[in-house]
Amino acid sequence: MSEIQKKFDEISKKYDQQRKKFIPCFDDFYRVSVSMASVNMENPKILDIGAGTGFLSAFLMERYPDASFTLIDISEKMLDVAKDRFKGNSNVKYIVADYSKYSFVEKYDMVVSALSIHHLEDEEKQKLYKKSYSLLEQNGIIINADQVHGETSFIETLNKKIWKHYVENSGLSEEEILAGYERTKLDKDSTLDQQINWLKEAGFFDVSCIYKFYQFAVMFGRKYIVSGLS
Repeated sequence: MSEIQKKFDEISKKYDQQRKKFIPCFDDFYRVSVSMASVNMENPKILDIGAGTGFLSAFLMERYPDASFTLIDISEKMLDVAKDRFKGNSNVKYIVADYSKYSFVEKYDMVVSALSIHHLEDEEKQKLYKKSYSLLEQNGIIINADQVHGETSFIETLNKKIWKHYVENSGLSEEEILAGYERTKLDKDSTLDQQINWLKEAGFFDVSCIYKFYQFAVMFGRKYIVSGLS
């Protein structure tokens, strides 16, 4: 995780302006994530894991302006950008920590994440999904908008080829592109099917991939309790 922290500390000031150029489906990717963030309350408690500069939380805040947000990330410099973004909003808390190891004490109505969980090993992803389930209130939801590995070597190669073509024609400088490629060496992508199964194994119902564009996918699950049993 120290290498991940270092890389994202380095990119923190430029992260927001580059993000759209590294994600071909940027608008749909975040729009669909927010559209699925539906709970029966006006002011939900939302935990954003691997929150970075607060991109996903900012979109969710447009839908739930009075919600309570907790943003956790290993990179303090990324969260510093989020603090500037949400300056003056007393409903936002910040935690600088490794979310895969952090001991949370609160319960939430949503656990959300964008482009972060793919940095975890498979076993860590499974543990995180179980932890997320335990942190949710009844009927709480999880949304993970993330990268996934291709189902076969052919599909994986195709996904990466198309992504690189987009990135290299996005207007990013050669230095920015090479730095982005260097960060991908930290990726530990798992397939969509694996993650759907892990969400189900963690106890989630209504598990689905709501959106997919090559290697970018939005996964969803809901915690449902019957007769007090989870």
